[in-house]
Amino acid sequence: MSEKRCYTVQELQEILGVSRPTIYNLLKKKEFRWIQLDGGKYRISKKSFDDWLDNLEERYYQSLLKRRAVINPLNKTSRNEFVSSSTVRDVNKLLRNCFEQAVKWELMEKNPCTHATVPKHKSQKRDIWTADTLMYALSVCEDERLKLAINLSFSCSLRLGELLGLTWDCVNISPEAIEENRAYVFINKESQRIRKESLNALDGKDVLLVFPTNHKKNSTVRILKTPKTESSVRKIFLPKSVANMLVDWKAEQDEMKEILGDEYMDYNLVMASTFGLPLGDGAIRGPLKKLIEDYNLPPVVFHSFRHSSVTYKLKLNGGDIKAVQGDSGHAQVNMVTDVYSHILDDDRRKNAELFEEAFYEKKNLDPQMHVQQENNNTTVADEVDPELLVKVLANPEMRALLNSLAKTMK
Repeated sequence: MSEKRCYTVQELQEILGVSRPTIYNLLKKKEFRWIQLDGGKYRISKKSFDDWLDNLEERYYQSLLKRRAVINPLNKTSRNEFVSSSTVRDVNKLLRNCFEQAVKWELMEKNPCTHATVPKHKSQKRDIWTADTLMYALSVCEDERLKLAINLSFSCSLRLGELLGLTWDCVNISPEAIEENRAYVFINKESQRIRKESLNALDGKDVLLVFPTNHKKNSTVRILKTPKTESSVRKIFLPKSVANMLVDWKAEQDEMKEILGDEYMDYNLVMASTFGLPLGDGAIRGPLKKLIEDYNLPPVVFHSFRHSSVTYKLKLNGGDIKAVQGDSGHAQVNMVTDVYSHILDDDRRKNAELFEEAFYEKKNLDPQMHVQQENNNTTVADEVDPELLVKVLANPEMRALLNSLAKTMK
């Protein structure tokens, strides 16, 4: 059986799901090669059309980059003047999944997004505070809610939505748990504000609770919903200091419930307004911005504390990426390793400085090992595999990280 070399107009209609006039318009624009037979019928080159279809997505993506960005209806602003490359990549993911399903249903022969070239996106590194800056900020912060929010995000690697959606039934801060270092928070939902139209489209899927609105004319509503990925559902153990902060916070909240009585709308939220209602993002971001301005602190956003948390934990545990991923709930391990490589880069830069001083500045042409041979005999605990430990210490990146950690402990 010979290979198909041409399409008819009707076949193009079925492939593209468009009308006959639309196909004729494409032919008129000479988007692909075709010939007209006697009788007025068209035959379109299969190779030419397939090539055009393969590149269609790329042309569409390039056109998006020239399109004005959508204005946020809430604050009447847009992050960028035009659609960003990161948004285009998100569009590609969505279309690729849609077309993949169409292929499974045999509505299409192949997925046009599979080999499409997507505009490159270079993510900007998020600014974070050093441990010293963070400690100073907490010492001068007089907003107890903000102080608790920062401590929870930093110690537990929480997203803001996870923090605002945390309920007391998912917090274990019993005296026994705190004493035995078993205190924890369990993340299984998040708070989010969405448009009412989107809520209706969800038809209750993934929505755990819809909070009442103060005004019927509001076009948005705040909800509690399940996390977007399975890895976001996780248990995170609390440092004793943070667990005790939660104990004090709950005591104050219980006192307020008793004072207000029926006026307190109890949704069991850890982060709630004076009357128990859910907080919006602005209730945390606003005070943080004021704190930064009042004390001339380096500008960061609240999500930076989550990034700081990952960085700090990697330094503390010697690069145990899986343990940090378990706390942060990152779906992909490379999101954590990106931070890990950033930490190692600091030590590599230090190596270059030491090399410059020792050799090129001739300050130490014959450097000696920092640890002498006779001091290399180290007692290894029974539960540690000596061979595995040797392999770990043989890794120059791990040695650099351990050296950096040792310096901070002096």
